[in-house]
Amino acid sequence: MIVRAATDADRPEWDALYDAYAQFYEVPQTPEMRAKVWGWIADPANEVNAFVADADGVLVGIAHYRAFMRPLAAASGLFLDDLFVSPAARGSGAAAALIGAVKDAAKSQGHSVVRWITAADNARARGLYDKVAQAGDWVTYDINV
Repeated sequence: MIVRAATDADRPEWDALYDAYAQFYEVPQTPEMRAKVWGWIADPANEVNAFVADADGVLVGIAHYRAFMRPLAAASGLFLDDLFVSPAARGSGAAAALIGAVKDAAKSQGHSVVRWITAADNARARGLYDKVAQAGDWVTYDINV
């Protein structure tokens, strides 16, 4: 398994994985929405970055991340927005490898933390997350606008 930055050639497989991710969380998503997100990833001036997990030439996982400022800590971090591994590749180490790549990027870029959120009922993923990170004490709120 190789984890690497996403390239233009990855778009078709990335699209299928991101569609499956949206379906997993029951979030309506259109091809146009995925095209917009891919445009962010492909634009070096945009803050959204992507890693892919490549198993023998087949993409089995994706991770999207971006920098964020931490004013109270006078530091910055990386936020792991999306992490998805195809059902067939779960248990292969792809998720841990993708998280590790984001952690390595944070370290090399001088960030102080990698942070993400997940669904409270995502027990399988949380089993891995509890091994590689500490659950935070903060509660997340959203305001839809």
